Amino acid sequence: MTTAKMTEYDKALEIVHEFVKNENLRKHMYAVAEAMRQYARKFGEDEDKWSAVGLLHDFDWEIHPTAEEHPVKGSEILKERGYSEEITRAILSHADYTGVSRDSLMEKTLFAVDELSGFIVACALVQPTKKLEDVKTESVLKKMKKKEFARNVNRDDIVNGAAGLGVPLEEHIEFVSAAIKAISEKMGM
Repeated sequence: MTTAKMTEYDKALEIVHEFVKNENLRKHMYAVAEAMRQYARKFGEDEDKWSAVGLLHDFDWEIHPTAEEHPVKGSEILKERGYSEEITRAILSHADYTGVSRDSLMEKTLFAVDELSGFIVACALVQPTKKLEDVKTESVLKKMKKKEFARNVNRDDIVNGAAGLGVPLEEHIEFVSAAIKAISEKMGM
């Protein structure tokens, strides 16, 4: 009997299941992973690697929920488990306060999809149906202007993330929304 080689995504999923118990945090990570996968496809990059980075970016949040520790301590765990500098650097770069610049396309994309993914889910949760399919780009743009809505989401990160990718904000919102909507069943939405 032959065993299939585990993909980067499968390995990342095992780590997520080991470290992340909060279902909402897992869903956020699934959303970011899918947005990363779709952007990798668009850019002709490694979909498996990019989706694994999206999945792993917050895996240590429950055990290291402070800026002093997350994602620095998490990247140390990943290094111990054999993850490459490319992957750990991308994860470090998604938080401005680490001081790690976003140089590669993968790093810029992770930053661009992280806050936006959470914001799109928040927009879905205030819909009467609570379904991702009912979230429209126009409503996301309107809600971004309302500071009281999802106040923990950094709007500047959303705007700067799209700019860093060289993608118009509206197009970026549509792209990430479509990616997340494609896994709405997995998200329970």
